Amino acid sequence: AMPKRKNWGEKRKQQRAKEAREHAKREAELLGKAPCNASMVCMECDNRQKNRAFCYFCQTVQKTVMCGACGRTKCMPGTSDCLVKHPTVNATGMRIAGAICDFCECFICHSKKCCTTHACECPMRDGQEPIMCNECNRTVWEHGGRMYECATCGCFLCEDDQLEHQASCQALAAESYHCVSCSRLGIWSCLRCKIAWCDSHVRGKVDIAVGGKKSADKDVLRCKKCTRELVETKSMSISVRTTDFGRQSAQAKANAISHEVDESNILYDEPEELANPFASFSFFDNIEDNAE
Repeated sequence: AMPKRKNWGEKRKQQRAKEAREHAKREAELLGKAPCNASMVCMECDNRQKNRAFCYFCQTVQKTVMCGACGRTKCMPGTSDCLVKHPTVNATGMRIAGAICDFCECFICHSKKCCTTHACECPMRDGQEPIMCNECNRTVWEHGGRMYECATCGCFLCEDDQLEHQASCQALAAESYHCVSCSRLGIWSCLRCKIAWCDSHVRGKVDIAVGGKKSADKDVLRCKKCTRELVETKSMSISVRTTDFGRQSAQAKANAISHEVDESNILYDEPEELANPFASFSFFDNIEDNAE
């Protein structure tokens, strides 16, 4: 028997699902391989930092310009895409600079494509503001390091907090693995919202893809709060115990310990008379009493 031929609607549905998967894969790889997130060394202070137009430490304008969109450092003559024509000279340094991105703080070359499309496609952009670290709430302009994306929850992290965040990210915000809607075991977990769902409550009206359209893949289960794809709890090393270590909580823990020590000294310090019973005794006073 001949296989059933697919109509135009089914083909278009499969094509959209394939495009959505490819787009999600490109977005996951975009931040790590983007030229605007590349590492550079300042020519004046020799400090390593993210690719940027001005040094984060000494505010020196970098003479070696690297485009934050295409990543090139030299423009060859004869290119028809250049906004500034240089028919006989190779453009390098400040000659290749055409703009500075407001989100990633990188030089953009004078190519028409880069100048017109990078601001909309910049991986350091979150709406109308630069992306912000999920731990310290600092943007790209407020620290000199690179930006990372957590492989577990998908949140943006700075270079100072990325290792500590990933060490404690695979945990639920609860004391057990129970479903948030009932007391049954949560088989599916959302690692961004830190909650678990059972088989009865995992599907709902909000089980849709990003953008308000129904998911093309019916087997993909998404969180009801953030629409992120759910994972099986047993397939991940998910913990329910909270951690109190890290760069952000170390100082707070030290202050709490010092406060407890001060209170214990106040409550349990012995009076001066009990600590030294002979403090009020004088040998000369005893001699005078005997003489009388």
